[in-house]
Amino acid sequence: MAPGRRVPAAKIQFLPEDRAWIAERIQDVLATGQLTLGKYGAEFEQQFAKFCGARHAIAVNSGTSSLEIILRVLGVEGKEVLVPTNTFFATAAAVVHAGARPVLVDMDPESFAVRPEDIERRLTPRTAGVIVVHIGGIVSRRIGELQELVRKKGLWLVEDAAHAHGSSYRGVTAGTFGLAGSFSFYPTKVMTSGEGGLIVTNDDRINEEARIYRDQGKASFTQNAHVRMGYNWRMSEPHAIIGLKHLERLPAMIADRQRIAAIYDEGLQGFRNLSRVQVPAGGVCNYYKYIAVLKEARDRKELKTLLKDRYGVSLAGEVYEEPLHKQPVFEKYRSGPLPVAEDYCARHICLPIFSGMEEGDAHQVLGALRDVIG
Repeated sequence: MAPGRRVPAAKIQFLPEDRAWIAERIQDVLATGQLTLGKYGAEFEQQFAKFCGARHAIAVNSGTSSLEIILRVLGVEGKEVLVPTNTFFATAAAVVHAGARPVLVDMDPESFAVRPEDIERRLTPRTAGVIVVHIGGIVSRRIGELQELVRKKGLWLVEDAAHAHGSSYRGVTAGTFGLAGSFSFYPTKVMTSGEGGLIVTNDDRINEEARIYRDQGKASFTQNAHVRMGYNWRMSEPHAIIGLKHLERLPAMIADRQRIAAIYDEGLQGFRNLSRVQVPAGGVCNYYKYIAVLKEARDRKELKTLLKDRYGVSLAGEVYEEPLHKQPVFEKYRSGPLPVAEDYCARHICLPIFSGMEEGDAHQVLGALRDVIG
């Protein structure tokens, strides 16, 4: 029998009053014709920098381009950049597009990020720096060790904080642990601008150079002197308007997710075959994903179909289904098996969690998982 109520894998929330606010301001930019690099983009940058506690924020058209811009400013061409194998395509692709070679590193089963000792083993004289990814919105308790390692080795640390808007560890906000941080506002994220990305940094040179790179490498918006091999990486004013409203709502949307996560935390305590990935003491997680690890691997596609068809529960997308070293496009960068990532990528699930989710939905998810996994 089909279930009466269905729990979606994810859901984007725009309240009616927010839709009206956004529409009014889009009418404004349509009337003025200032559709890019205008006052709303500047305000979005200022507000996001303030939210992160950073000196600068540079809005761009995607999280992918924000990473590439950072790497181009850092001059990585011909060098190696260490990247977690457990991350999205864009993290390593940005390295390749910036002219460097990604060196893929195994994952930390505790945080789904990387362990400093694994990073240290992969360093070579050609290493320029390290990209760390806060998977699911969790900042690893070992981030301080990683900061110290790169400092000692004379390298830089860049954060792919695409999952981590509003996450922190010991009072430091994601995006500000390294030289620069990259955020994504793709629609699946905790907050969105429709499409978009943003760089945060306290480094004045990165701020200045990133603004050049995002606008076709021009020295200024009003002059056609191209001084860098840039690209059209600008964020439009309508996208910035959407981002501004969702940024205003972000604390409440995170609180919604944390409320659901607390129900999951308590409910999973009695499970024998499923355990949660825990947020470290001193950490604040935005719960972009709620990650749980199966005691034993099973056919995940079959599990998802069963939960959806019999219980009305849709699981969210994994982080990640396959590590990068097993992706065909990165095959030439593979230097052998990375066993922890191969194991945990195959053996985890992500429970549905989103702003506006009802407590009854969370209990329905737990009931279904109890029946099917236990």
